[in-house]
Amino acid sequence: MFIVSAYIKFLLRSTNQHGVHSPFVYNLITKCFYDRKKYPVYDVLKKYRKSLLKDKRKIQVQDFGAGSRVFKSNVREVSKMAKTVGISAKRARLLNRLVRYLEIDQALELGTSLGIGTAAMAAGNPVKITTIEGCPETAAIAKEKFQEFGFDNIQLKIGRFEEVLGESGQWSEGGNSKFQIPNSDSLKKESRRQATDTHQPTTDNPQPTTGNPQPVTRNLQTYDLIYFDGNHQKKATLEYFEKLLPTAHNDSVFIFDDIHWSKEMEEAWEEIKAHPAVRVTIDTFSWGFVFFRREQEKEHFTIRV
Repeated sequence: MFIVSAYIKFLLRSTNQHGVHSPFVYNLITKCFYDRKKYPVYDVLKKYRKSLLKDKRKIQVQDFGAGSRVFKSNVREVSKMAKTVGISAKRARLLNRLVRYLEIDQALELGTSLGIGTAAMAAGNPVKITTIEGCPETAAIAKEKFQEFGFDNIQLKIGRFEEVLGESGQWSEGGNSKFQIPNSDSLKKESRRQATDTHQPTTDNPQPTTGNPQPVTRNLQTYDLIYFDGNHQKKATLEYFEKLLPTAHNDSVFIFDDIHWSKEMEEAWEEIKAHPAVRVTIDTFSWGFVFFRREQEKEHFTIRV
């Protein structure tokens, strides 16, 4: 099976924080990825998942992406979807920590599904999330759960990604292969974090680059984090990446789900890594993290989480 072979290759080339000379990546790994504290908010995420696992309702699911490897029918039980479709409890906790560690203010999610990942970002974090789901009945379950758990920092939109984003002016026309990521003030956040750490490598340049960046489209919403989890196909993944580049700033992070889902997804991941706007990537097998930090040298990491 392809994904088994891909995982073996990942294990052979992956590492941990040792040998990582970038202070930004080293701190991210040690203070966020490997943070083993048990935060109270994890109980909320556990209850959210349990509420879905007990839900025996059946819904008609519309698949717009690569489809399901588990379900043979589009009529699916919510509890069974929660077991197979949503991110794992471990990854939900990581996503929650990541939003907190990077001090994410504005997030976009492509592919709400049952909202497990959305809830992970929202729980206990002062973040505003826009999440898009193509399937109306799946979205209805997620919306119900968001209300049940009091997540008032989530805006759920229903429809195809390109249509929803196009209506709000966030879906740019044409490619963005030469797009230059603009600076942002959030470099101050990393400076504050590094100022409190006396055991870190010192090879990054902490100062933002100078010069006049290529301007972003007027009045375009920018995001600190975009989570791509709605279409596991090469063409669509690359299109979403290119089209949404103008919504990124220097300290944004793009997270791509299932980068080793198939040979095509691995090809898409390699093209994303090679993009001139991309400076740092981290492959954790399940997720691919993309950073645009222009003050850093281009470098790629494969990290066991």
